[in-house]
Amino acid sequence: MTVLLPPGRPRSPMAWVTAAMLTSLVVLALVGPLVWGASADRPDPSAVLQGPSVAHPFGTDNLGRDLLARVLTATRPSLLLALAAVLLGATAGVLLGASTAVLAPRARRLVAGLINLLLAFPALLVAMFLAVVFGAGAGGAMLALAVAGVPGFARLAHTLAAGVAGTDHLAAARVLGLRRHRLLWRHVLPNIAEPLLLSTTTAAGTALVALSGLSFLGLGVQPPGYDWGQLLNQGLDRIYAEPLPALAPGLAILYAALTFQLLGEVLAGGVARRGPAPRTTAPPLAPSGPAEDGLVLQVEDLGVELPTPDGVIRPVRGVSLSLRPGEIVGLVGESGSGKSLTALAIADLLPEGARVSRRTLRLLGADLAAMTPKERDRHLATGLAMIFQNPASALNPSLRVATQLTETVRAHRGASRAQAASEASDALRRVALPPAVLRSRPHQLSGGQRQRVMIASGLMVRPGLIIADEPTTALDVTVQRQITRLLSEIRRDTSAAILFISHDIALVGEFCERVLVMYAGTVIETLPADRLAAGTRHPYTRALVESVPDLTADRDRPLPTVPGAPPDPLAPAPGCAFEPRCPRRRDHCAEQAPPLEDLDADHRVACWYPVPVTANPETAVAP
Repeated sequence: MTVLLPPGRPRSPMAWVTAAMLTSLVVLALVGPLVWGASADRPDPSAVLQGPSVAHPFGTDNLGRDLLARVLTATRPSLLLALAAVLLGATAGVLLGASTAVLAPRARRLVAGLINLLLAFPALLVAMFLAVVFGAGAGGAMLALAVAGVPGFARLAHTLAAGVAGTDHLAAARVLGLRRHRLLWRHVLPNIAEPLLLSTTTAAGTALVALSGLSFLGLGVQPPGYDWGQLLNQGLDRIYAEPLPALAPGLAILYAALTFQLLGEVLAGGVARRGPAPRTTAPPLAPSGPAEDGLVLQVEDLGVELPTPDGVIRPVRGVSLSLRPGEIVGLVGESGSGKSLTALAIADLLPEGARVSRRTLRLLGADLAAMTPKERDRHLATGLAMIFQNPASALNPSLRVATQLTETVRAHRGASRAQAASEASDALRRVALPPAVLRSRPHQLSGGQRQRVMIASGLMVRPGLIIADEPTTALDVTVQRQITRLLSEIRRDTSAAILFISHDIALVGEFCERVLVMYAGTVIETLPADRLAAGTRHPYTRALVESVPDLTADRDRPLPTVPGAPPDPLAPAPGCAFEPRCPRRRDHCAEQAPPLEDLDADHRVACWYPVPVTANPETAVAP
């Protein structure tokens, strides 16, 4: 048996020593009872309580049995009971702690409180108490140690799972509507397994010492059976006259415990040398407003509230938007303007504690607010696809691409493994990737390939709406062009509507048909994309357009920027949110927020003094 280190790295001397020690324990556990079992159990009245000698290197016990043979034979029961206790305790504790990543908020708080309560009691005292309750014996001692070890493993798993709960790949799995047990087994546990394995390895040494202590106290293994703890108890009376019979079992316990501790250190060192969404509270079941025919998505007066230590903020306020089949709508604005939160509110993926308000929220004509949580999850999973900004974190690093593409159709349509694999291959071909990618893991793919895999994953459910949350931000210009062209082809082939979120206004103007501009959580202008260059009317939108450089820009002058900073969400002003930064502001702007009003059939703007269409951008900043 060897200690595995990362490939390509030499084993340290500690690793070789640990491997030798671990191998010796395994060999003794396997062959000890076979080789020395008979002499360990054979009494010899003529050799009672003898000291160390050539015939009996460790001496004999009160029945004349050879103590060396008994210590070696006791390796198997001592190790097996300790490992069984650790595995039982680790299994129960890990499942309890990791479940907090997939439970509802109230259940998560209850489980976390239970873990904290159990940790208040010392594990050793709990083990001694339970050993008495379960009854003295090997089984009772093993179960007592297992139960006593549950809180520690649960706390560690809870802490690790909290980091996974906020990742994009778990949010993507939630969008797909996977059940909690699938989320736990496929998306949470594989990503926290490594530190848990290290902790289990070191805990085995602690369990061995604790189990030997229970046997020493008479609560563990009972005669005629024996382990190192009981042998230590039997030799204690001779500690002053014959130290070796008493010390030999203790040295065996120390040797085994040290082996497990060193194994944990070696594994942890190898890992170190190798180079972290709760569901939102369901909205009230008040019915949405009347449905408008032919809309894929209909949102009216959407608002989001987030609690913070300093108070409640409203990062999204009164957002209304709609998409028709085959339409590509861009949602642009500075970072923090509320674009992504708007998408997460539509997909029911807001963080815990967030509150959503709306007048209308319909997807494919169905009122999401009037559905039960189960119905809403299924409708979102089959009608909506989410493409996240960072595919490296949106894809589960521990699963192959095939697993992540097929689990949705298998979960929702009951497709067989072969059928799901065939559909996954077709989806990859549609995004210009070979089926061989199914065997890959995310880290083996380039950024553009990972983004294509995310798009293919969304196509598996044949969605009516695709929300692309800045899907090209981390990609170079060439790959950006490929991704936008791919989305256009998907829109043409499937008639799916696309909500394209970005802060790249030049890309949105080229790719989208209609544009919504957000600032401080509200939509301040909506217009056709072909009017972005010269037809914008809101000063903020005009400033965004002017900040995009072109080949005719004077390189001796600094690039235009939007002066100032976005408003503080904890202290919203009563008037226009853009007023402190606006070059066209007047007194009325600071007193009352402008409504979003129609300028014509396709153009709406929220500004008291919009920029004239015929104005020169350099002179139109003055009212």
